[in-house]
Parts: sequence; C-alpha cells; structure tokens
Amino acid sequence: MKPQKLQTSGGAAHNDGEKSPEKLPAHNQEPTQFPEGMPLALIIFSIWLALFLCALDRTIIATVIPHIANEFRVLDDVGWYASSYMLTNCALQLLYGRIYKFYSTKWVFVGCVGIFEVESAVCGSAPTSLAFIIGRSIAGMGTAGIFSGSQMTLLHSVPLNRRPIYMGLFGATFGIALVVAPLLGGVLTDRLSWRWCFYINLPIGAASIVIISFILKIPDAGKSKVRGLSLQQQLLRLDPLGTAFFLPSIVCLILALQWGGTTHPWKSARVMALLIIFVVGFIVFLGIQAWEKEDALVPLRIAMHRSIVAAAIFTFTTVGAMTVILFYLAIWFQAIKGITAIESGIRLIPFIISLSVASTLSGFVTSKIGYYVPSMIFASVATSVATGFMTTFNLETNHASWIGFQVLCGLGIGSSRQVAGLAVQVVLPRSDVAIGTAAIFFAQGLGGVGFVPAAQNVFISSLASGFIRIPGLDAQAVLNTGATDLQTSVAPQYLNALLVVYNHALTRTFVLATCVASLSVIGSLSIEWKNIKDMKRGSPEDAEEAVKSERKPEDGHS
Repeated sequence: MKPQKLQTSGGAAHNDGEKSPEKLPAHNQEPTQFPEGMPLALIIFSIWLALFLCALDRTIIATVIPHIANEFRVLDDVGWYASSYMLTNCALQLLYGRIYKFYSTKWVFVGCVGIFEVESAVCGSAPTSLAFIIGRSIAGMGTAGIFSGSQMTLLHSVPLNRRPIYMGLFGATFGIALVVAPLLGGVLTDRLSWRWCFYINLPIGAASIVIISFILKIPDAGKSKVRGLSLQQQLLRLDPLGTAFFLPSIVCLILALQWGGTTHPWKSARVMALLIIFVVGFIVFLGIQAWEKEDALVPLRIAMHRSIVAAAIFTFTTVGAMTVILFYLAIWFQAIKGITAIESGIRLIPFIISLSVASTLSGFVTSKIGYYVPSMIFASVATSVATGFMTTFNLETNHASWIGFQVLCGLGIGSSRQVAGLAVQVVLPRSDVAIGTAAIFFAQGLGGVGFVPAAQNVFISSLASGFIRIPGLDAQAVLNTGATDLQTSVAPQYLNALLVVYNHALTRTFVLATCVASLSVIGSLSIEWKNIKDMKRGSPEDAEEAVKSERKPEDGHS
C-alpha cells in the first residue's frame, strides 16, 4: 500500500522541482497561533492530570472493592461497582461527540472534569451501596467527556506535527496509573479509609479545572453554531431521536455481555431479552442515522469513512486483547505460581513499563517520520506474536519467558495507544474531529467491555471439560475458590492435575487474545497513509474562510 500525502490544494512547486508543503482546504486549516512556553506546559499538565485521574479511578477500584463490600455488607452489588461505570462511559461517548462539535471545547471539558469531581465526592461520602453505584455511574459520564475533550483541547493547543508526542505521553498515563493505583489505594485504605481513594481526586481535579479555565484560549467557533437558537433547536442538534434508541440498545448489549455465561446462562430469558432489545434498537438507530444525514449522531459519511472504520477496528481489537491479557495474566500468576494478588501486580510491571515507554516513544517517532501507520502495524504484529507466545505458558514457565513476552506485548500495546485518535484528526475536517474522536473512544470502550466476558466463558468452559478428567474432584468447590487460594484448597493428590487443567483454561483465554490482536491488522493495513508533516498552517484569511465553511451546513437547518 503506497503512502500518500494529505489531500491538498493550492500547492506550488519550487524552481528546483521540489514541492513545498501544501495547504489543506480551508475547512481543515490549522490555526496560525498556538500557545507556547509556560501556558502550553500548564495546558498539557492539566489535560494529563484529568486523564490520570480517570485512569487512576478505573484501576484503584479493584484495590478498594473488598473494603467497600465489607462496610456495606452487600456482596451481590460488587459487580455493579465496575459495570455501572462502564455502562455510562461507553454509552455516552457518541453524544459527547455532538456536544463538542456544537459547544465550546473549553467549557464542555471543564464541565466534564466537574462531573468527575461530583463522582469523587459522591463515592467518597456514599452512605449506602446504592449511593456508591450512582457515584460510579456519574464517574462514567464524566470520564466519557474527558477522553474526547482531551483530544479536542490538544487539537486547539498543539500543531498537528507535534501532537503525536503529547498523545504518546497521554497514552502512558494508563501504565503509570496501573503502577500507582494498588500502592496508593493500599496506603490510603490502611492509613485513612477507602473513601480517601476518591476524596484525593478533588484537589487534583480542581487544579485541572482552574488551569484550563484561565489559561486555555480557544476561538469559540463551536458556540457560533448554536448562537441565536432556542433551547429546543439546540437539543435537536444533539440528535435526541437517535440517542433515544442508541443509549438503551448499548446498555442492553453491555449488560448481556456482563451477565451472559456468568451471572445468568446465555440462553436465559433475561440475557436473550437484552440481546433482542439491543438488536432491534440498534437496527432502528442505524435507520435513523441514514434518514437524518448530517443531523445524525454520527453522519454516515463519517461512520463509513475508510480510515475511521479502520481506526475503530484497530482500537477495538487492541484494547480488547490488552484487557484480556491484563485480567487473565494476573490470574495465571496467582493460580499457577501460587502468589498473592499484590505479588501478581508486581509481576505485571514489565508489561506496564514497556507499555508506557512504547506509548511515549511511538509519539516521538510518529512526529519525526510523519506517518502513524508504521506504529499501528508494529502494534498489530508485536501484540499478536507476544500473546501467541503466552499461549505456550505451562507450570514450568520461567521468569525469562513471562517477562520477555510481557515486554513484547507491552511494546505492541503501547505503540497502539492514541494513534487511532491521531488518524481521526488527520483524515477528517476539523469540524468533524469531535464526532470522529468520540466514535473511536466508543470502539475502545466496547472492546474493553466485550472481550473479558467472552474470555470468561472460554475459561469456564475449558475448566468444566478439564474437571471431568479428574475423578473425585469437587468441581464446584474449585470454581468457588479464588485463584490465590487455589493451591491450598484442594487435597495434594489432586493439585498437579488441577493446575494442569487450570493452566490450560487460562491459556485458552490467551488464544482468544491472540485471535483478537491478529484481527487488528485489518485496521492497521486498511487505514490511509497520511503524512502529518505535510499540513501547513493557514493564514488569518484561511481561518476566517474555515469558520464560514463550518457554519454553512448548520445555517440551513430549520
């Protein structure tokens, strides 16, 4: 596939025969001025703080759930502490795309951090389990907007050719949070209370709000699109009809994925009803999108764009593979190597460090060479190879193997962080970036939600078939035993055979991760090759023309 330059207009050649950097059409012109020096540093720091809070909040919850369950004494609610967050986070992504398109990036982003602050206060002070679940739902609402808002804020703060560097740094925040969360959560819980794991977000989030509010200067082009419109007309811009079918259908899908094969059988009436509602609702949603055209939640010209589809497939599969590996590799350490959950977390550090390093380095490499597709191809290959090697894990696998394969996997996953979002900013007009970015984050969220339940079904099915070959074993007792206690909960004569079965079941989940990671190559090979170094900033006249061209489709809306 031959690399191609950005679609340009008005390019002229030098006398020496070499082409000068060509300008994009007016609708995609870069601003003439970006913040520099201390203002830029503060803006980047504030975005990083907001993203770090989101990543920390997602990872620290695993540390504090046992303490929360003990205090509220409602064990059946534990699953909702994570599910309620994922429901709102995934379901609201596309709606935020419309909001960022029509309203001020600055104030929507600040508002989302504010919503996250409310979650921290609600969870920290929750008197009941239900109140805590409501707080986690609010967290998902805020985080959904922060993810898209971080990219939109960066769009207005940094030129495209330098944007990959900061995107790479932002991608590394997940790895940093994975290291910090267990330690910080343990210290706060032991020394103070689990509630401080949420209270600590308040001053950090407040700092991000203050910096963005006073430092970030964005021409309010978005506001011009709704100026003079009534509240009803503004609401129509957000596609309420499409949203009314999209939200419940996605919620039903996520609940079905979470419950199917674990809480309830896949053939149970509850799970089947959820899947039927999803299918019917989503089909109606697609019909509405086709009918509404430019007023749709995601216009078809964006949803069917070659690079957007490719980027969505890529991020859906790489995030799915990463989630499965992180979840089941930790269980493998605990069950097969007989170590504690904390020790298991320590043994995941090679993956986390390599992920963070690769995310940062890929940003610099992309900025240097101008192309982001090489990072995507490397990510697909490295992740597939690494997860493939992990399928060979057994009871005798040594340190060199599990460390080396983790490092390779981390390098692959790290290289995949943020590049899909960068592709959106390159191939779409600036006025469509908000919607395209939201679509990518939706695919990312769905990948994180969808594949762990699938892996769990593979795991349980493999265990069940393996237990049949161990006469006299109480299979149900083993299934009810945590991975950490596995080696002390069965009679010695069963232990070796049980570990072999358990290892086989866990490596089957790695097979699933390998298949999913391999599918990411469809995205990395299908996406357009665009050189970000070819973009030239527009003149003030170009910027004015760009604003006019963005307004035209909206001015005709009745």
